[in-house]
Amino acid sequence: MKINQAYRTENKGWIYLQDKSTLTNPLVLVFGNRFLLEKPEIIQDIRNEFPYEHIVFGSTSGEIIGNVVNDNSITVTAIEFNKSTFAIETDNIHNYDKNALFLGKALFNKIDKKNLKHLFVLSEGSFVNGSSLINGLEDQIDDSVSVTGGMCGDDSRFEKTLASYKDDPKEGEVVLIGFYGETLEISFASFGGWLPFGPERIITKSEGNILYEIDDQPALDLYKKYLGEKASELPQSSLLYPLNVTPIGKTEPVVRTILNIDNENNSMILAGDVPMQSRVQLMMASIDGIAEGALHAAELAMRGRINEPELAILVSCIGRKLVMNQRVEEEIEHVQDAIGKKTAITGFYSYGEIAPFSGTSTATCELHNQTMTLTLISE
Repeated sequence: MKINQAYRTENKGWIYLQDKSTLTNPLVLVFGNRFLLEKPEIIQDIRNEFPYEHIVFGSTSGEIIGNVVNDNSITVTAIEFNKSTFAIETDNIHNYDKNALFLGKALFNKIDKKNLKHLFVLSEGSFVNGSSLINGLEDQIDDSVSVTGGMCGDDSRFEKTLASYKDDPKEGEVVLIGFYGETLEISFASFGGWLPFGPERIITKSEGNILYEIDDQPALDLYKKYLGEKASELPQSSLLYPLNVTPIGKTEPVVRTILNIDNENNSMILAGDVPMQSRVQLMMASIDGIAEGALHAAELAMRGRINEPELAILVSCIGRKLVMNQRVEEEIEHVQDAIGKKTAITGFYSYGEIAPFSGTSTATCELHNQTMTLTLISE
């Protein structure tokens, strides 16, 4: 595996992490600030610097490259595989009347299944129901195929996100990358470090990812009561106080971030499903707790590996970044300590993370919020 990585801000040139070289048919991952990805001159500069066919774009809430977290930048990671191959398919949520389940099924039907080992999902993050998207992808998936990925971001604005393959970045796009080859070793993990607090309650009215009532009370009113003065800063302040949701029949809870609020209906729109009768609790975190959570995720991802990872794709939540603030790079440094300094690191801060619960199992995938999710790849 050969890797070239570089980053740039709007008014500066490209800075490379390795010696610049020409690669053969690489997979090119471009993560960047949404405003920069909307500028034609920036996109053209990326294409000039990396004149390759297979370019995947995604907007972020912060760009990860090496052990550094940047804002208002573009990061590029070009990967040339020695023996393995990849395939990329894409579709748009607007083609399915915003039904993410149908989109997920259609995308999975497009991808070549022969010798498929792993799927990485880069999804629109503003209004796609991540849980439904995963359900669609996994509807016919083989147990031997694992799935990880993330929902694109837009800093803490929540206005719109962008993604694409080959085309210029656009709204509504979901990109699916399939990895193939016996020589590939891919491991993954996801962990948070947030702690629940306050009484555990029951979701008494919801529809998909829209939460209407908790304990037969308007969900938004109850949530605002807990937030106090911070309620005036919604939905941004909700990133600091996500919900811990345990559906009926599930032993592992999932964390749900609030993407938006509807004052008229006293409801909240979350990044993934919040089924009725689920147990729900507020969560909060400390900087040290988040950093330790990232370290634990990395340790889980490394558990049982045969070879050292050559590439790490990190997807961490915007809520973690807001809590850590000036210390945000500590969680990346914790990850690097666990996976090794020779591993090339790329990734982004997201509106949702996609991975199974376990770091070693290919069990059913879930949409997570407020976690550090890793995908470790080597040949």
